[in-house]
Amino acid sequence: MTPDEYCQDKAAQSGSSFYYAFRLLPADRRRAITAFYAFCREVDNIVDEVSDVDVALSKLAYWRREIDNLYAGQPQHPVTQALSPHIAPLHLPQTALHTVVDGMQQDIDKSRYLNFDELASYCYKAAGVVGEVSARIFGIARTNNPATLEYARTLGEALQLTNIIRDVGEDARRNRIYLPQEDLDRFGVSSSSLLRGQPSGDFQALMRFQFERAAGTYERAYALLPAEDRRAQRPGLAMAAIYRALLDEIRHDGFRVLEHRVALTPVRKLWIAWKTYRFA
Repeated sequence: MTPDEYCQDKAAQSGSSFYYAFRLLPADRRRAITAFYAFCREVDNIVDEVSDVDVALSKLAYWRREIDNLYAGQPQHPVTQALSPHIAPLHLPQTALHTVVDGMQQDIDKSRYLNFDELASYCYKAAGVVGEVSARIFGIARTNNPATLEYARTLGEALQLTNIIRDVGEDARRNRIYLPQEDLDRFGVSSSSLLRGQPSGDFQALMRFQFERAAGTYERAYALLPAEDRRAQRPGLAMAAIYRALLDEIRHDGFRVLEHRVALTPVRKLWIAWKTYRFA
């Protein structure tokens, strides 16, 4: 199996919306985003699948060393080998990959957030920086265009806020609560009730508040995208359309996120991605 085949297999196995959004890219950029996505999956799986904290930290330390190997021209892992040819042509910064690992380590170190400022900082590490790297891969007319990078960062944060809403119950079962404590207090929802899967206070109002925050973040992202980069950034817009539909589906389901995890079907994801490519 070649490094590119390894990454393709990793992406296909995940069933993620990312797979449907970037499968319509030109071959070279598709290989680049697939390799980057596989890197994100590798480090994310450590947090989700390794229960021993010391082992998880050791594995993240391995990836930090492997990032340095990659930028020294000596990648060892199939993912970094697949990513290597794209680093210089697409101006992918080393610090960005380290920031992705920082976000994964924060999931180990921190399981509660006092306010939205704390959560926003996490969202940047977990998703905003992923948006920036992805935008570079999709194509930016003027390298390092700050407006396009700000769009991508904001869009990544919108996707992460959607993930947080979708995964309230799943995260609580892992003793993680990403909803800010100040929001819980505002709506009279206790942390202990979330951990029990039994909402207290005005849980519906709390989740409507989270919905509006996420929806507003999508709107801010769309407004930031320069017209000159809109066509190149269609994969990100396709991802946004898929996740925005998921957000609406969660609302239509009555925010029953403590009971189950809402998901879109693969056919619907593919349809949304194709439609976005066709009309964006």
